[in-house]
Amino acid sequence: MAEPAPANPLRNVAPVTEKTPDDKSGGSTRFAPHGVPVITGINRIGLLALYMKEVRRFLKVQTQTIWAPAFTTLLFLVIFTVALGREGRAVLGVPFATFVAPGLIVMAMMQNAFANSSFSLLSGKMQGTIIDLLMPPLSPGELMSGILAAAITRAFAVGCTVALAMALWPGVSLAVAHIWAVVWFGLMGALLLATLGLATSIWAEKFDHNAAVTNFIIAPLSLLSGTFYVIENLDPAFQWVSRANPFFYVISGFRYGFLGQSDIGDAGAVVVAGAGLLALNAVLAAGVYALLRSGWKLKS
Repeated sequence: MAEPAPANPLRNVAPVTEKTPDDKSGGSTRFAPHGVPVITGINRIGLLALYMKEVRRFLKVQTQTIWAPAFTTLLFLVIFTVALGREGRAVLGVPFATFVAPGLIVMAMMQNAFANSSFSLLSGKMQGTIIDLLMPPLSPGELMSGILAAAITRAFAVGCTVALAMALWPGVSLAVAHIWAVVWFGLMGALLLATLGLATSIWAEKFDHNAAVTNFIIAPLSLLSGTFYVIENLDPAFQWVSRANPFFYVISGFRYGFLGQSDIGDAGAVVVAGAGLLALNAVLAAGVYALLRSGWKLKS
């Protein structure tokens, strides 16, 4: 009888039963031969390994990936509070510092989610190690899930760090009015930018391409999303432009979770905005999955 082929520890392989002449029990069990895998379910071990690899990658340089964004965002709070929040200025019925803090928190979360996922595949292309991600027995969906989950983890780590720093700043109140809105819009914003970052990582061929998307798309959409103002103060034409910006709904919905009010509208409008972000993320995720499955700019 031929030597049994070793099992692949990264997959659930269904055993194949065959009878042999000297088998008194009526049959013997061996695994499918090499090249004919029988895979069932999700590669949980491989998915967890990829997730831990991505998380450890940004934790090894946490001074740059977590603490530096928190410090930079706190500087934004200080500068804009001094410049625009003097003389007891109130926005939406709260002090200016309290108004602007939630927007800065979720803006930092989104930007760092993009930075994490946009570096994953691009670094492999530039260093010639992309095969380390493409060779393991991971489906396109598993590869995408691992990278996006790590980016969201970094986003929430940055968000908690920024929130802690701002809570200690005088004049800032981070009392939560609707916890579901904080969690949902934080998750939707992080997922939105993580998906865009992964798409950028697939498309980009050098770090200049990544920087171009960051500087000319992500940064303007972040700063022109109502983080530092309410859109009612804008000209009607610019209000329409702001409402076409998905970042506006993330930031305003996240702010609603803290203040109980936002410039989206009432609670019903906030719920509709949350559902719209979910639909947008689903469309973007489907597009990125199709790119990964085709191997465009990855396997050429």
